[in-house]
This record gives sequence, structure tokens and C-alpha cells, in this order.
Amino acid sequence: MRILTSAVCDHAADTPDGKLDVHGIFHDLYAPGFPARQDRMTLVLSLEWDRSDAGRHSFRVDVRGPDRRPTLTVEGQSEVTPQPPGRPPPRTRLVMPLEDVVFPVPGRYEFEVRVKGNVMAGPTLHLVEVAEGGSGGPG
Repeated sequence: MRILTSAVCDHAADTPDGKLDVHGIFHDLYAPGFPARQDRMTLVLSLEWDRSDAGRHSFRVDVRGPDRRPTLTVEGQSEVTPQPPGRPPPRTRLVMPLEDVVFPVPGRYEFEVRVKGNVMAGPTLHLVEVAEGGSGGPG
């Protein structure tokens, strides 16, 4: 299995024609002080399964701060339906709205995806401290 897509964004949704519509991808957040709180953001993951993967599989996403300790954990399950030969492999799309996420300190935050005993890198966010009222860039 592998990750096809991973992002942190403002909003994402599946479209009626089977596409993933993602808006406002960001890699940096700016805050006037820490701990910092992000009111809302969305984690997007697209997983492509091996053809032998069938049934219910648990997954876990840990957001690890600069000290490598988890600051947030999301857990869930996905039902994987086998695909016939000649068709694309089975895929799972995870669109997870996250609210009131607290980042304790500035630095690099990594989303670590665990599924079937594998650990894979998801998106990364950089939290930057800026002066109150200063413009730190997009957030």
C-alpha cells in the first residue's frame, strides 16, 4: 500500500463525478504566540491498497511536534473492496476535518500515517511565531 495524496487544507470534498476537490492547501501557519490554536483545517489522505488487501483495516494518524511527541492522534477504519483484474487497485480517500487543533510550540509538525504495521509520512506543517499584528505570510 502507499499514499497517493496527502495534504492539509481549508476544505476538501468528493465530487459527484468521483474526483477529490481540495481547496486552500497550506504548509505553514503563523501565530503571534504559543501555544497556538487553529480553529479549523482538513487532513486529506488518499491511500492505494495492494490487490491482496481486502476487508476492514484500521489506521492511525499521529501529528508529531518538533520533539517527536504526538500532539494529536486521529484513528479510524476503512473497508477495502477488492477490484477485478484490469481495474485500478482499491483506494480509500480520507477527508478529516480537524477543529481546535493546538500546537504547543513553533517548529515542524509531521503527520505520520500508520496502517497495516507500516509507518508512512503524510503532510508537514511549519508553525512560525510572528510579532502581534505583523504579517507573517499565508496561513
